Amino acid sequence: FKQKTAYEIPKRDWSSDVCSSDLMPAEWKTIILFCAGAIGGCMNSIAGGGSLITFPALLWAGLPSIQANATNTWSVMGGIGTSLWSYKGELGAQRTWVMRYLGPSLFGGLVGSLLLLWTGETVFSNMVPYLLMFAAAIFTFQGYILKLFQIEAHAIENSRYGPTIAMFVQFLVAVYGGYFGAGIGILMLAALGLMGQKDIIAMNSLKVLQGALINGVACIIFVLLTKIHWIECITLASGSALGGILGPMLARRVGPKLVRGLVSVIGFGIAFYYLLH
Repeated sequence: FKQKTAYEIPKRDWSSDVCSSDLMPAEWKTIILFCAGAIGGCMNSIAGGGSLITFPALLWAGLPSIQANATNTWSVMGGIGTSLWSYKGELGAQRTWVMRYLGPSLFGGLVGSLLLLWTGETVFSNMVPYLLMFAAAIFTFQGYILKLFQIEAHAIENSRYGPTIAMFVQFLVAVYGGYFGAGIGILMLAALGLMGQKDIIAMNSLKVLQGALINGVACIIFVLLTKIHWIECITLASGSALGGILGPMLARRVGPKLVRGLVSVIGFGIAFYYLLH
């Protein structure tokens, strides 16, 4: 009998708490993960927020929370790679900004991924509901967030410390990206807005590149220091590729506003479910 000390943190095991997925045939689990990847890819191609679906799906499939986060990070790299290729023309004209954000993105991604592994399974599992709620809030209120940063950009842009401030903000965003990452695209657009960037195409090209750097560093750390569940990763990535094709078609039919509202409801619903359970 081991007496529980007052300072012990109760451990949450989301893999057994969400549902009894281990009792389900492997074929059905694969189909559900593929569908989750397709929904996530569809969401990313329209409005972002795909990790609000894919990360909980990996928890449901029985993966420990840190391994689920690492596997989810790997699963989105294919989509990032194709997006990066499509923006290669815009990036050629953004070399100054690329070099300016290179260091903060790489170092921040490294710090965030190491911080995730250092905090351990118990702490991260207890943080899952709040991280999901934070990501859902960023996604839902991204318009207000970007407007706020645009207002602040006028003061920072004229300051001699402007580039330093912008790089520090990007470093903080990269730390969050390496640690969890859901909603990071919105935060990166806000960081770019600090320097007065207004061309959304150019901003998106830089956002995709920084996301590739942040997630790339995190992927290397995760594959070296924790377990990646490759079958689940490939299943999600395959579904995500399909969702990336279907997403724009869906957006034309129902409109991005309706999709964004649905994503917000789902995101907060999942976050509150984990919080209450």
